[in-house]
Amino acid sequence: MRKIKSLFAIVLSAVCCLMFLSGCGSEKKDTAAALSEGAYLTVTDEAGRTVTLAQKPERIIPLSASFLEPLHAVDGKIIARVSAKTGIPDEDKNLPEVGNVYNINLEKVIEQQPDLVIAYKGMNDKFVSTFADNNIPVIVLDMRTYDQVKRTVDVLGQIAGNPDKAAQLNADMDSKIAAIKNKLPQEEKRIAILHSTAQNVTVQLDGSIAGSVAQILGFTNIADGIAPLESNPTAAPYSMETLVDKNPEIIFITSMGKMETIKEAMLKNVETSPAWQTLPAVRENRVYFLPQEMFLLSPGIHYPEAVETMARLAYPDKFN
Repeated sequence: MRKIKSLFAIVLSAVCCLMFLSGCGSEKKDTAAALSEGAYLTVTDEAGRTVTLAQKPERIIPLSASFLEPLHAVDGKIIARVSAKTGIPDEDKNLPEVGNVYNINLEKVIEQQPDLVIAYKGMNDKFVSTFADNNIPVIVLDMRTYDQVKRTVDVLGQIAGNPDKAAQLNADMDSKIAAIKNKLPQEEKRIAILHSTAQNVTVQLDGSIAGSVAQILGFTNIADGIAPLESNPTAAPYSMETLVDKNPEIIFITSMGKMETIKEAMLKNVETSPAWQTLPAVRENRVYFLPQEMFLLSPGIHYPEAVETMARLAYPDKFN
């Protein structure tokens, strides 16, 4: 009988313990929910992370120059910036520098005591955990495609407390792009986009900047459907055989590195290769190098200018 009573006491104690722990868990969830509800902003970033900001950020450090202009457009408070040869607004040139987009100096970022860091997806992801360990909120955003730029503008507007300014900026970009597209004939245009570096050549897919611009203009990218590289979802392996088989009407070339050197090497290869010479686009001088300031890093809120640049190359007579 004593054994039964003892066993009953043990079971009752275990049940009470479970109920207590369950109550604690529920209390923690309720507390987290309350904090979230009372927070300034909760967003899901491009890395799929849910980020909650307790207060409106007043000390923002963007880790790419592409974020600077849209932040200013929505009155975001920037306290430091990355180093870059282009894309730095005049009002930011005297701000403290924290390295370049490919090589961020974490110590310099942390010593500025930001209340928000904005990271560029695919470039700054590896730093997210370090900032989190230092209790610095991080929102990861992307600006390669036009849709990503518009979403980034929208999120930055929410961060700065000016969603109406963000909506107006997106509407203005839409209007400019629509005006450009209205100048073009309604016809299919097969294009190829090659990306040339000192090491290799790849073809650009719709997820790249140039691919997104071509898609906006309604061009048919001959690389559509090709499996992307494991290391880069915006690019695919280059194949001369595929290029000849698909026979693009126009070939656009983006580049990384010194433009003059890459252009010289690329044109020499085109001129001396029998395979290249079989392409009408080559024989008729419809091979165009796209400017790096628009097609290497994101043009950001200057996306309409990138769209017009490609449109002018394809249809120069429509923009005289």
